[in-house]
Amino acid sequence: MPDFSIGDKLRVTIFGQSHGPAVGCVIDGFPAGQAIDWNAVNAFLVRRAPGQNAWSTPRKEADAPEIVSGLNEAGKTCGAPITALIRNTNTRSQDYPDLVHLPRPGHADFAATLKYGDAWDYRGGGFFSARLTAPLCFAGALCLQYLSEKGIRVSAHIARIGGILDAVPDTARPALPLYEAGAFPVIDPGQGEKMKQEIENARQMGDSVDGSVRCIVTGFPAGIGGPYFGGLEGKLSQALFGIPAMKGILFGDPQTHGSENNDVYGIESGKAIALTNHAGGILGGISTGLPLHFTVSFKPTPSIARPQQTVNLQTMEESALSLQGRHDPCVVPRAVPVVEAVTALVLTDLLLQ
Repeated sequence: MPDFSIGDKLRVTIFGQSHGPAVGCVIDGFPAGQAIDWNAVNAFLVRRAPGQNAWSTPRKEADAPEIVSGLNEAGKTCGAPITALIRNTNTRSQDYPDLVHLPRPGHADFAATLKYGDAWDYRGGGFFSARLTAPLCFAGALCLQYLSEKGIRVSAHIARIGGILDAVPDTARPALPLYEAGAFPVIDPGQGEKMKQEIENARQMGDSVDGSVRCIVTGFPAGIGGPYFGGLEGKLSQALFGIPAMKGILFGDPQTHGSENNDVYGIESGKAIALTNHAGGILGGISTGLPLHFTVSFKPTPSIARPQQTVNLQTMEESALSLQGRHDPCVVPRAVPVVEAVTALVLTDLLLQ
């Protein structure tokens, strides 16, 4: 599978670079005849967009998608590939003059140089940048609407920032809200204020902080997925690991002992049902009909203002590096809609199969 594409029946390909003219995506296989709620699409993109608040990068981008193909005269999907462009309008390439020879610790710079030599576009991280999550969110916004029509809801929240934890929802009978643009996506507002302070503390120290996102899917039917390499966990993991800075995923909430971890069965309304959901709605790689839930971990933003040691790949000498530019002190708040979007892409692809 190409590096920039995901999916089988629904194939999504992203393209562009952080400081190029635009980023975008091509969505092939999306059902024809779908009316798109563009207000909902734009509101979803705003949740991920930079420059919205104190806890994100000050880079400001409208993130307004331009639809090049895939719609008919009535504005509905027509069965052709949907192509969307999102223009880059607020780049500052002058912030990256020395990085062509000075790989930033924690970034893909060094690995990219090993693979592509000096040909890769290092400005803003090029195509390794989280800027490409904007078209991912566009594609995901369409899939979220498709899933919603089938009674499937995908919602995520900040589970942790640094050492601050959000409240834990009842994953057997969850009721996560669908967060709006501008909201700090947590269950417990008090914990949310502590998280904001944790981010601000890191920013003031010229540093960054890690965290995690919990995602819950309700209404997803049983029997989707398969054993071993066709498993639902594997499909979701492969796609979610495509999100920049994502470093780990945990399905369910495993307990220490089998007697605690096993989801025992009972009868409700004449049907057999698991009474808890430590498995995260997946057994043997197959959905059980209970809510899917998993937690995705993100590393601290590599771009920090504190001096770090690197090497000059041209002179092969050690060098100090203090980064300029505009960067998120924590990627987690803006990663919440990205996790929702990528999850929606995978689930839509599986349902269409």
